[in-house]
Amino acid sequence: LSVGSTAALSALVCALVMQAGYGWGFAVAAALGAGLVVGCLNGFFVTVVGIPSFLVTLGMMQFIRGFDMRVTYTNPISISNTTFNSLFGSGSLWGIPSLLFWSVIVAALGHVVLRYTSFGRQILATGGNRLAAEYSGVKTRRIKFLAFLLTAAAAALAGLLYSGMMQTARYNFGEGAELMVIAAVILGGTSLFGGRATIIGTFTGALMIGTINNGLIIMGLDVSEQMMISGAIIILAVAFARKRNS
Repeated sequence: LSVGSTAALSALVCALVMQAGYGWGFAVAAALGAGLVVGCLNGFFVTVVGIPSFLVTLGMMQFIRGFDMRVTYTNPISISNTTFNSLFGSGSLWGIPSLLFWSVIVAALGHVVLRYTSFGRQILATGGNRLAAEYSGVKTRRIKFLAFLLTAAAAALAGLLYSGMMQTARYNFGEGAELMVIAAVILGGTSLFGGRATIIGTFTGALMIGTINNGLIIMGLDVSEQMMISGAIIILAVAFARKRNS
C-alpha cells in the first residue's frame, strides 16, 4: 500500500537534490536509495518484527505522505534539467517514448526473473504456501524482504517517471494509485491467495487500467465519477479473481 507515497518520495528527493546543485545522475541514485530505504523498513517490520504487511505498508503510506507534505509545505518543486526530463518521461530513447521504454524494460526483467530463475520460483512458493516453502528449504523471510526491496525500487522508478513526465515533483504523486495497482495485478492474472503470478499479465492489466482512466478523462467525467468507476473496476476485478480461483 505504500507504493504511491514511495513514488512521491523518490520524485521529491530527486527534485530537491537537483535543486541543491547536484547532477541528475546523483539525484536519480539518491531517489532510488530513498525508495530502497522504504523497502528495507517495510521488510524489517514484516519479516523481523512480525507485523502483518498490510498494516506495515498502510502505516508507511501515511507516514511518508505526511513527511512529503512537511518537507514541501505542499508546494510543487520544478525540475528544469532537460536531460533528466528527456530520459524519464518527456522524451524518447532510440525512437521509443521514454515512459514506454522503461515500462517494457522493467516488465521484461520481471518476467525473466519470475519465470526463469530460482529466485522467482521461490517468490511464488513463498506466496503460495509459506510453510511448505520453508520445509522445501526456501528462506521465506529473506525472500519476502527482497520482494519488499524490489517493490520499493520499482515504485521509486515510477516516481522518477512521474516527475520527468510532469517536469515537477509533488507530494501527492501516486495518491490513490495503490488500489489501481492492485486492480491491475489482479486483472493480469495474479492470484489474491498467492502462488500464481505473471508479469506480462500485470503489464497488460496496467495498460487496461491506464486506457480506462484516459477514456474517462476524454469523456469529460468529473473526479467523483472517475473514482466511482475505478472503485467498481476494483470490485469486479476481485470478484473475477475469486471466481477464477474457485
